[in-house]
Parts: sequence; C-alpha cells; structure tokens
Amino acid sequence: MKVEILAMKHWRNRRVRAGSGEPLRRYRWWQMFGRSLRSITLRCTDGTTSTYTVDVRHAGDMSDGEIRARLYVDGALQSYAKMPTRFSVPGGHIEVAVTGFGLKRCHYVRPDGTERQLSTHPRSAEGRRARLHQRHPRLSHVIGLISVAFVVAGLCVEVPQIIEALSQMPPIADSIGVFTSPIQLPLHINLLIGLAAVLGSTERALRMRSSWIDDLAS
Repeated sequence: MKVEILAMKHWRNRRVRAGSGEPLRRYRWWQMFGRSLRSITLRCTDGTTSTYTVDVRHAGDMSDGEIRARLYVDGALQSYAKMPTRFSVPGGHIEVAVTGFGLKRCHYVRPDGTERQLSTHPRSAEGRRARLHQRHPRLSHVIGLISVAFVVAGLCVEVPQIIEALSQMPPIADSIGVFTSPIQLPLHINLLIGLAAVLGSTERALRMRSSWIDDLAS
C-alpha cells in the first residue's frame, strides 16, 4: 500500500514544470465559465507571506488544447502541469484535478492530511456561486438539490441506453443476448434531459462536487 502511495505521489510530481515568471493575467468577465482562479495565502519559512494562485483554463491551451494548472506566486508564474497534479508549497502541497465540467479538486493539503479549499476569485462563476451560498443558504440548498435531480435523471436515461448499445455488439449479443432499454423517449425529450444533466453537472462543478457520475450522466 505504501509503495502504491509513493508511486502515485511521484506520478503527480513528475509532471510539474518550472514557470517563466510571467505575470498572472487579469480575470475578465467573459471568462466566467471558462477559467477557474483560486488562491491561498501561506506563511513561508522566513516568516513572510505569499499568495499562491492556481489558474485553470477549461478550454485548454491555445497551443495544443491541453488543460493545465498553473501556479502563480504573488502574481508570477512559478510552475505548471497537466492534471491531476500537485504543487509543493510551504507547509504542504496544492492538489488540482478536473472533470469535464470544471474543477473537482483545488485543495491545500498539509502533511497530517488536513486540507482546505483555495478561495475563489470573486468575479468567477465559482466565486459568484459561493457568494450566493453565503447570502442565501436556503436558495443555495434548493439549487443544489435540483442539480442532483437533473444529474440523476440523466443517469437513469443514459445508462440503459449505453448498456443497450454495448449489448448489440456481436460478441456480447451472441453470449448474453441483446438488452432493450426500458426507457424509450422521443429525441427532443432525450435532448432536454441531457441538457438538464449538463446544467446540473456544471452547477455541481462550481462547488467542486462533480465526479465521473456527472460525466456519465451528461
């Protein structure tokens, strides 16, 4: 078990590349759903404090389309990596991972295992969602429940259809037969449920609650 953990740590760290020190670009309003920006202020060994910011462009880099996490220290690029990854910082490390709908992890983790989410940028979609939760917790809870319902509905429709498609492959059909989905809906209803699942998964990603289930449902 220890060997597997060490291997995973090495796998995450070996992807990190040194940055060029370029400045952090200003957050623009049109980047609300396409860019995540989260920060944390940490005390260094010499007693000073620095702000560590993780910048993720969900559409990928213009050069190759790869989605990378970039770590800025006091506004200067220190390192970058493909995800999932972890950046070494004073007193621990920052773990970053994404799903198809946004960040699923952006946490500062101490050696004892305690962790804390990095703070959202106030102008980002994540920041606005967090502010809604702080100001209107009941409304936030209702929205969260609706999002889960949308994802579950998408899952109930999508999974039987996937099984049906797989069962039609000759090796599977010859051995166990063809499965027919009990849910047969008109195309426009299918599309509406799929759209609702995407909206639900996107909302969950704003709170870093999305997972592989959201990808499957949508």
